[in-house]
Amino acid sequence: MSHVSHAHIETERPGGRYLQQLCKHFAHKLPVEFTPDLGRISFPTGVCYLAAEGSMLRLNVLARNEMELVQLEDVVARHLERFAFREPLAIQWVRTGAER
Repeated sequence: MSHVSHAHIETERPGGRYLQQLCKHFAHKLPVEFTPDLGRISFPTGVCYLAAEGSMLRLNVLARNEMELVQLEDVVARHLERFAFREPLAIQWVRTGAER
């Protein structure tokens, strides 16, 4: 069973820029796959899927339990906010419950 949340983030810059920055950053320590429009970061506690569509960056986070989900949301959001320091981003996670 997985716990899932997602965030759709509007940005003034192309969403692909932030997708690639996040993936390249985490690739130093974690398994990462990405193209300019799609990405996957495999954390020890779960997975973050990324998709860029113009000025939209979509994030989907899956974890084994709610505590790990909260941790992944926090780690991804903090890093994204650090990369977007010139552009305040509205990152709101929406939980979609548990999947089997």
